[in-house]
Amino acid sequence: MNNLPSLTAVLKAHDLFAKKGLGQHFLLDLNLTDKIARLAAPHDFIAEIGPGPGGLTRSLLNANTKQVVVVEKDPRFLPVLQQIANVADDRLTIIEGDALKIDLAALSDVRPMRVCANLPYNVGTKLVINWLSANPIFWDRMVIMLQKEVAERLAAKPSTKAYGRLAVLAQSVAQTHIAFEVPASAFTPPPKVDSAVIVLDILPQDKRYPDLKLLARITASAFGQRRKMLRKSLKPLAKDFSIEVEDWLDAAEIEHSLRPETLEIHKFHALANVIRDKTRDK
Repeated sequence: MNNLPSLTAVLKAHDLFAKKGLGQHFLLDLNLTDKIARLAAPHDFIAEIGPGPGGLTRSLLNANTKQVVVVEKDPRFLPVLQQIANVADDRLTIIEGDALKIDLAALSDVRPMRVCANLPYNVGTKLVINWLSANPIFWDRMVIMLQKEVAERLAAKPSTKAYGRLAVLAQSVAQTHIAFEVPASAFTPPPKVDSAVIVLDILPQDKRYPDLKLLARITASAFGQRRKMLRKSLKPLAKDFSIEVEDWLDAAEIEHSLRPETLEIHKFHALANVIRDKTRDK
């Protein structure tokens, strides 16, 4: 890896620039990519999404990862990534494709694998939700750089401004923490907002909530009107489930006047359990 040209030189040599439509912002500081890589590597198998010019890819390989698979949607970067593969001793596989359409679990039989990515702002949230919802879970840790606001929402605690649907879903299957923040000035071109690197460690199976799809429906309804009391925000969904909202809240042992942002995650699980039990009893 040390014989490769600098990332700035690579961009210049290949006349590469960030495409706004793909949400691209390049992280060219290898000290920063090394810092991210150390959170994920070394490991037997790491899937990296959206490698771009390959800064994080280099760092993952330098951190003694046995196998790295990169998924890149933009074909302009394939020759650059191939240059890295040429000196990676068969440890790097390049896949051209859209991460939203690719089943990461199918990329390797290694379990658990890890996911590491500097995600484009326009699809980052959707990708993370997809990986959280995977059944069965194929990863033990995800190290993801996202816009700071999204990272804060994934790691938020109840009764905070950032707490909402994302926090409930993420923390129902993983332990989350923000490792460090990355200023906009670290990127080329700089985005309008700062970023943060978040680490998601999978919970033991008996601690994970088993029905994220149902939880997603409940949290969408609850936080869709986050300033309303739960007896009002959940009423339309209660009707869909053929249950009176008051009976639903009572069964979950939740006060009717509470607002969703104050509700602990295990209480959202209690709401979901009432519906699961009701469905099983039919």
